[in-house]
Parts: sequence; structure tokens; C-alpha cells
Amino acid sequence: MAFSSPIFLFLFLPVVLTVYPFARKLRLKNLWLLLVSILFYAWGEVACVSLMLASTLMNYALGLWVDNETKTARRKWAVGLAIGLNIGLLTFFKYANFLAENLNSLLTFLKLDAVHWNAVRLPIGISFFTFHALSYVIDIYRRKAKAAQSPAGVALYIFLFPQLIAGPILRWSAMAPQIARRLITIDGFVEGIRRFVYGLAKKMLIANVVAVPASKVFSMPARELSPELAWFGTLCYTLQIYYDFSGYSDMAVGLGKMFGFEFIENFNSPYIAESIKDFWRRWHISLSSWFRDYLYVPLGGNRCSKARTCANLLTVFFLCGLWHGASWTFVIWGLYHGIFLILERTRFGPFVASLSRPLRHIYTLVVVMVGWVLFRADTLPQAMTFLSLMFGVRQATELRQLLGMHLTNQVACAILLGVLFSMPFRPWLGRLRGKLMAALPRGIRPGILCADLVFEPVLLMGLFILSAVWLAGGTYNPFIYFRF
Repeated sequence: MAFSSPIFLFLFLPVVLTVYPFARKLRLKNLWLLLVSILFYAWGEVACVSLMLASTLMNYALGLWVDNETKTARRKWAVGLAIGLNIGLLTFFKYANFLAENLNSLLTFLKLDAVHWNAVRLPIGISFFTFHALSYVIDIYRRKAKAAQSPAGVALYIFLFPQLIAGPILRWSAMAPQIARRLITIDGFVEGIRRFVYGLAKKMLIANVVAVPASKVFSMPARELSPELAWFGTLCYTLQIYYDFSGYSDMAVGLGKMFGFEFIENFNSPYIAESIKDFWRRWHISLSSWFRDYLYVPLGGNRCSKARTCANLLTVFFLCGLWHGASWTFVIWGLYHGIFLILERTRFGPFVASLSRPLRHIYTLVVVMVGWVLFRADTLPQAMTFLSLMFGVRQATELRQLLGMHLTNQVACAILLGVLFSMPFRPWLGRLRGKLMAALPRGIRPGILCADLVFEPVLLMGLFILSAVWLAGGTYNPFIYFRF
């Protein structure tokens, strides 16, 4: 059940929000959220609910062991066992098929018999689920939070439906106090609605529109592609993945606010970054900070030799790529970003910093867009062919499709809006409004303030209706991060 589906928008969410205020005590509110969160997951993955519940009970028991154990050696053993079991679960369900395919390829090359393997079904959201479980036991081990007093507390933290499928990745140390005590206010609820509607509009009116030409271009035979069409497809996918994922993150943050929770912000205008290091401070912040705090720093971070620091970065981004999917394209994408982060620690970094701001921005965008080709392609040969066409190394061998066949008025409008709102446009408008208000005569200001009170509710209503109409029209409605 996706946030942008009719059944969620017009049945599930209204029922959840209607019942929630009638649960007077916080314990009952939490129980209601847990029940509907399990239902939310079961709607698309009923076969995996028992697996998730069993894993939750396992982590609850391990968390108690880690929390109550007084001997250091045993605590380390307990947290090590918890980490091993959670990683093992993720490896089996997400990477077993990948490992089996690569093993069979090696055996075939060696002219040996292939291993017969029954494909394992990938549970939706297992990567996010696993990282939450790891955060639970590690935060307890680090004494940043106490273990939950009941399995229901752990289950709510892991199953909470606003973040279950696509994050943001939440820390137990940040969520435990909110599960135990939180303030639910009208202002917070209204802010939650605002964030949710803006996120829905980003998903429906921009991401879904540019997803159509992106999908068509990336599925075209290389012999029909031209350099301009390849760049156009890459641009569309660059906007699609940002507005698809950031839109869902906005909806998750908004839903959290409706129930009194404060979630970490997941994006901060990543496409205005002026280096790859800056990009990763702004893109999928909950994931990059998770890898930093739970892997990069324990490995030694940048407090060791240059060679060790480079190895730490490559390790982190190798695993970051693998976290996104069981495919060599994701692995290469992760290593690709890791290499640029290493380069920016050499003399190349000061050189980039010495460039003018537009050139720094162009450098970052080109590197990121090339990376998105690796991320989007089904295979490495397809990615290499696509990139060779983008940079004119290879030419189409047949009649090429024209850009105008894919660049419709609707797509052009979505691209324009996508480029515009990928920048911190709203804060800039807010500052401009403040300057204009200060320059206006005092007698006019009350009227402007009254107009402001009406403008945003009307805008939100209009965006919601447009999104609902788009949804009712049965338009293309993919969600990239469901497979992660």
C-alpha cells in the first residue's frame, strides 16, 4: 500500500486519523498505531508479516540481554550476535539470489555443474527494517537509550507505517523518548498536513510525469538513441528519483507530525551541492548519517592514515551501493561515489573549491547524473553503452528517435518545476516576502497578512485535488524505493 494510492489516501489514512484522537491514553494511541502499521505492511506482504514479527521479538530479547548484561565481554558478544543475526537475515532474503546467480556464473565458466536454487522472495522494505533493528541493539549497547519495556515498543518503532517502507531511517535513541511521551498539537497536525500534501504533489505532479520519458528512454535499444535523447532521459531520471523519494520522505515526515512524532529530515536541496561530499550531506541524510555513525566512525573514520581513510570510504560506499540492491550496477554506483569522495580529499578537492560557483555546481551535477545512469541501468553493459552515447563516443546505428517525440508540453512543465523546486526556492521567496513587507506602508501590511492566511490553504487544496485527479486518471505511478 503506497502513500500515493487511492486506498491509502481515501480509506486507510482517514480511518487511522479518525480513531487516533479517541484513544485518550498514549498507550492506547501507540497500540492503535501498531495495529494499523501491521495491517499496512500485511496489505502488500502478508506472507512476510510473521517473519517481521519474529525478528522483532528476537531483537527485543537481544536488546534486553545487551541492556541488562553487566560484563563487558558478554555485552560485546550479545550485540555481536544481534548484528550477525540481523545482517544474516538481510543477506538471505536480499542477496541469496544474487550470490547464487554469481556462483552459477563462476561454475559455468569453470565448466562445472550449476547449483539448483529456489528463488527467495524479497520482503518489501527489509533494508529499512534491518537498519532500524541494528540501530535498536547498537544504541542500547552504546548506552544512548534503554531497551524497550515490552515487545510492543520495539514493534511500534520498527513497524510504524509512515517510515516502514521507505524511511527515513530512524534511530532508537531518537524514537524511544517519543514513543514513551510526545506532545500532539493542532499546529503540529496542520504542519503535518502541509508537508504531506507538498510531498504528494512532488510525487504525483513531477516525479510521475518525468518517469514516463525516463522509462521509455532507458528501455530503448542503443541503436535508436542520440546523445541529446540520452541526456534527456538522464535528466528525467535525475528529477524522478529525487522527487519520488523526497516526496515520500516529505509525506512520511508529515504523517509523523500528525501523530506527534518528529522524524529526521531526509533531503536538503541536494542538487545545489558544489561537491560530492556536499551532495552526500544533502542526499538521503538518514542513510548517509547512519553509515557514518554506525560503520564509518567505528572503522576509524578519518582519524587514521590516509590509506586507511580511503579504505574506510570505499567500504562504506561499497556497502551503501549493495544496500540499494543486489546487483553489480548498484555496487559500481556506490564505489563510483566513494572514489570521487576520495579524490576530493586529494589535491583535486582544493582545485574544485577554487573554481567559480557555477563550475563547481556543474561538476557535481555531471558526476551525479553519470552515477544515476549506473543506478538506473539493468546491467553494466547497458550503462556503459548509455554513457558512451551521452558523451558521443558511440553513435546510433539506425534511425534515431527525435527528442520532440518525448518532450511534450506536460513533461517540459514538470522539468521546469522540477529544476525550480530542486533549489531552495521557498526559503528564497520567504526572504523576499520579508523584505517586501518591510518596504510596504504599515497600513497595507494587515491586508497582505490576511491574504497569506488564505493563500496557502487554497494552494494546498488545489495541489491535493490535482494530485487526486492525476491518481484517478490511472497515470504511471511507480515508486523507485519499494525494491529497497
